[in-house]
Amino acid sequence: MSALERRAVAALACLYVFRMLGLFMLLPVLPLYAADYALSTPVLVGLALGIYGLGQALLQIPLGMLSDRVGRKPVIIGGLLLFAAGGLLAASAESIFTVILGRLLQGAGAIASTLTATVADLTREQHRSKAMAVIGMSIGVSFGIAMVIGPGIASVAGISGLFLVTAALAGVGVVITLTLIPSPQVQLRDPRSQPLAGMLIRCLQTPDLMRLNIGGFVLHAAMMALFLIIPGRLQDLGMVPEHHWYMYLPVMAGAFVLMVPGIILAETRQWHTRMLRIAIILLILIELAAAVMPTTLLTVTVVLLIFFTGFNYLEASLPALLSRIAYAGGKGTAMGVFASFQFLGAFCGGALGGWLLGHWGEAAVFLAAALAAVVWLLCTRHMALPARNISLSLRWHSGEWTADRLKREVLALPGAMDMTVFEPQSQAYLRVEQGFDTKLLPAGIDVHE
Repeated sequence: MSALERRAVAALACLYVFRMLGLFMLLPVLPLYAADYALSTPVLVGLALGIYGLGQALLQIPLGMLSDRVGRKPVIIGGLLLFAAGGLLAASAESIFTVILGRLLQGAGAIASTLTATVADLTREQHRSKAMAVIGMSIGVSFGIAMVIGPGIASVAGISGLFLVTAALAGVGVVITLTLIPSPQVQLRDPRSQPLAGMLIRCLQTPDLMRLNIGGFVLHAAMMALFLIIPGRLQDLGMVPEHHWYMYLPVMAGAFVLMVPGIILAETRQWHTRMLRIAIILLILIELAAAVMPTTLLTVTVVLLIFFTGFNYLEASLPALLSRIAYAGGKGTAMGVFASFQFLGAFCGGALGGWLLGHWGEAAVFLAAALAAVVWLLCTRHMALPARNISLSLRWHSGEWTADRLKREVLALPGAMDMTVFEPQSQAYLRVEQGFDTKLLPAGIDVHE
C-alpha cells in the first residue's frame, strides 16, 4: 500500500473501532438487563436488540446513494450524530418501548455503506482485500474490547450509563472523520448519466450482487440470533455478566488467527468463491451442532470459536468481493443495498429469533439459522467474479493538474473507469480495464506502483 492508503485505512479503522464499540457493548448486556424495563417481554427484548438493524436497513440505500452525489463525509457525520441522539434517548428510557425507539433512532444513522464505499474510494483494487481485512480486524478488536468493558460499565452505571457512553463514542467518531480521514474527489465517467432509481434497479438486478446481499442478510441474522442465546448460556454456567469477556476475548483472538489462512488462500490462488462456500458450510455445521450439543463451557467455546472464524472471514471478504462487482459510479449505491440486507438480517435475527426462542426454545433458533445458511449456499452455486481490474497510482508535480482537468483528459481515455483524486497530495488512483495502455496518459503524469 502507498503511504496515503495506509493513512486512510488506519483512520477508517479507528472510526470503525469507535463506532462499532458503541454497538457491540450492548450485545452481551441488553438481553440480560432489558427485563428490568417496564413492559418487557422476551419478544420485545429481541425487538430492542434487532430494531437497530431495521433502521439501518431502511436508510442504508438512500444514504449510500446520497454519498455518491454529495460526498462521503457529510453523510458519515450526519449518521454519527443520529446515532448519538438515539443513545441519549435510550439512556433516558424507563420502559422497553423507549429503548426500542432509541435503538431505532441509532439505526437511522446508517453509514455502514458509506464507510465501505469510502474504503473503496481510498484504496486501489489490488489492495482492497487487505484494506477490508484490516477493517474487519478493527471490528474484531472493537468487539473484543466491547465484550470486556460493556458488562463492566453496565454493572457500575447501569444500562442507561452504557447508552450514554455509546453517544460519546459517536462524538469521537465525528472528530476522527473531520480530522483524520482524507477528503478525496471521486471522478467518474458520465457520473450523472444514470438516474438514482436506475442505479438502484441495476444493483437489485445484478445476480452476483444479490448473492452477496443475501449472504449479508444471513450472516448478520445468525450473529444477532447467537447473542440472544449465548449470554444466557454463560450465565447458566455460573459466569456473571462482567466476566463474560473471559470467554469472548480469547475466542475472538483465536478466530482472527484462524481466518488468516482463508484470506491468504483466497487472494494468492484466487479461490474467492471456493473459500466463500467453505466458510458458509462451516457456519451451517456449527449452527446444527449448537442445536444439539449440551451446554458446557467447552461446547460454548467451540461454538463461538468456529462461528466467529467463519463470520470474520465473510465479514471481511463480502464487501471486497462486492467492490469488484459494483459498476463505476455506483459503489455507494451497491454498498447501500448490501448494508441494508445486512441490517435487515440483524433485525430479523433479533426479532424472529426472540419469537422462536419464546415459543420453541434455543434449538429452534439455531436450526433456523442453519436453514438460512443452506439457502445462501445454494444461491452461490452459479456465482462468478469478473476479471480483476487494475488500479494505477498517478502522480504529478504540485499545481500542474486539477481534478476537473484529470476528468476531462484522463477519464476520456479508452479503458478508464473511475478515479479518486487527492489534489493536496498531487496523487490519484485510476481504475482501468485489463489491457489499458499507460502510454496514452498525458505528459506530466507518472504511474507508480
